[in-house]
Amino acid sequence: MAENIIMPKLGMAMVEGTVIAWKKREGEAVKKGEGIVDISSEKIEMEVEAAADGVLLKIEVPAGGVVPYGTVLGVIGQPGELAATPAVVAEAHAKAESAATLATADGQSAATGTSAGASIAATAVLERPRDGVKISPVARKIAEEAGFDFTTIAGTGPQGRITKEDVERAIKAAQETAAPPTAAQAAPVAIAVETSERAADRAAESQPERIPVAGMRKVIAERMYQSLQQSAQLTITMQADITELLQLKEKLSPEIESRYQLKPSVTDWIARAVVLALAKHKQMNSALLDDRIELYDDIHLGVAVALDKGLVVPVVRHAGKMTLVELSRQLKSVSARAKQNQLAPEEMKGSTFTITNLGSYGVDTFTPVLNPPETGILGIGAAKDTPVFVGDELQRRSLLPLSLTFDHRVLDGAPAAAFLATVRSYLEAPHSLLI
Repeated sequence: MAENIIMPKLGMAMVEGTVIAWKKREGEAVKKGEGIVDISSEKIEMEVEAAADGVLLKIEVPAGGVVPYGTVLGVIGQPGELAATPAVVAEAHAKAESAATLATADGQSAATGTSAGASIAATAVLERPRDGVKISPVARKIAEEAGFDFTTIAGTGPQGRITKEDVERAIKAAQETAAPPTAAQAAPVAIAVETSERAADRAAESQPERIPVAGMRKVIAERMYQSLQQSAQLTITMQADITELLQLKEKLSPEIESRYQLKPSVTDWIARAVVLALAKHKQMNSALLDDRIELYDDIHLGVAVALDKGLVVPVVRHAGKMTLVELSRQLKSVSARAKQNQLAPEEMKGSTFTITNLGSYGVDTFTPVLNPPETGILGIGAAKDTPVFVGDELQRRSLLPLSLTFDHRVLDGAPAAAFLATVRSYLEAPHSLLI
């Protein structure tokens, strides 16, 4: 019995998913439990496993396809089974259409404008190329009517798809090459025109690489744009002298590592300072929802983690109740699992404040963008040794740049600066972070 490979639903808010890559080609054998296709949904990427032994009979959605959850991505069965049971194909397409309808309904309640795009995407990607060449129907018709071999054309559309313009340009170039020059064409003005046209053709042929905005990149793009459009963001900066913190960290690291098999990083110490400061400045640990500001008692700390394909923000819940060692252990755990795409959807939701560190890239100060609906996000830059007057004495000190972005609708500059000053005071009195 043929088995359908279905786009899974990852999280309650999921509307659509993207096929990243197929690990098998049509006709290749697969085993139950074997990874067969990589997919992504919002900020999660995962591998879909085969539900049965057999052969990958058909790929319904090629790599790059964006479809609603529940859509049939492909079919697994025994050799010849698909041809012998055409009802399987009809069932696959029927389920795909049903999934598109369901996703449309979900999209209307989850995110405005998403449902229509998901439904259109489902219809578009289910049409597979007849001969393995990605070409639009209009482009194919023009090429066939002109008797032109479109398989020789390099497509400039998404995923290398051959467009109508690609075909028309290739036909025009072939005609110009084949046609003998006339006396008029040999005239200087005509030659200049021809040269200009050929230059334009060459410029048109040298198209930039086009990468579809889909999956994780699409979610990041939408949320960052939404963040800037729907909040009044302001960034203030401050430097913290972490000379004593670095000395204390160096002194305690061997003992902490021996006792807890853990080595807290500078980011972990900063996170501890942020958590303690949030407990004192509850207005920063808040969100503006509709016409009210909600102040949270619990501190759920988000930490931005850079991946090859984007950015995720795993959450350490109840960070305010943790010691430095406990917080360090949790931050390392979620960061490691984020880089391995092993986070559950629930582990990337519900943060009340976020920290993001670009210090390892040599960045000093920057303007982090709020992670909605949070009120604040702290950017951490690269600490640098700087000559500083301590009283009348010039000393070498390590200064850490801090960039706080906050929602001016929720609080003003003075209380935001007071919060940042509290973070600095904890960092400059590092023993207080151990209490």
